[in-house]
Amino acid sequence: MPLHVSEAPAPALRTVLAALGSPTAVRAAPTPSLRAAQGPVTPELPLPVHVLDRITPAGATATRLAGWRFLIRCGDRVVAAAETVPTPGGWAFSHFFEGPYVAATERALRQAETLQQPYQARLLSVPELYMLTLWLHGDSTADAAEGHPAASDLLVPLAPAPPGIAAHRPHPVAELLPVLTLRVAPAPLLGSPA
Repeated sequence: MPLHVSEAPAPALRTVLAALGSPTAVRAAPTPSLRAAQGPVTPELPLPVHVLDRITPAGATATRLAGWRFLIRCGDRVVAAAETVPTPGGWAFSHFFEGPYVAATERALRQAETLQQPYQARLLSVPELYMLTLWLHGDSTADAAEGHPAASDLLVPLAPAPPGIAAHRPHPVAELLPVLTLRVAPAPLLGSPA
């Protein structure tokens, strides 16, 4: 299988397992599918969540690790996801959630498994566009908590994607970043010279 899913930090996984074992945490979650799950639930497919903080006209980017996301499986289906965040004292459970990005992540991972080149699976969030992508990093042995998108990496926008950007279609970073740059660039002020 050419898709490499990194191991999450053990403390991050432990916080998710503790939350799954807490009836209060599960009942309080806005996740009807998780609350209704019959049988054991397990966290799987840990993905580092990186946030794209800056896109420059040159395409250079700055990213930071914002957490680890785990898909929560019950039987043969994914029912929710769990997010952990870094804290000064280590890793902490943040929340459970469900919705379109959970199913879209699972779909994108299945698609990525069919690619011929080995990739490391990550998530890349672009908050300015309310966009989440599966980031397929070309160096499958890299530290999953570090780095920024290389020109040859692939980004697979998850549905729902912003208008004009095809969801579930792999885009080379070198092609998609210029489009994103145009989208997040401030619009000229009315009446100002172009």
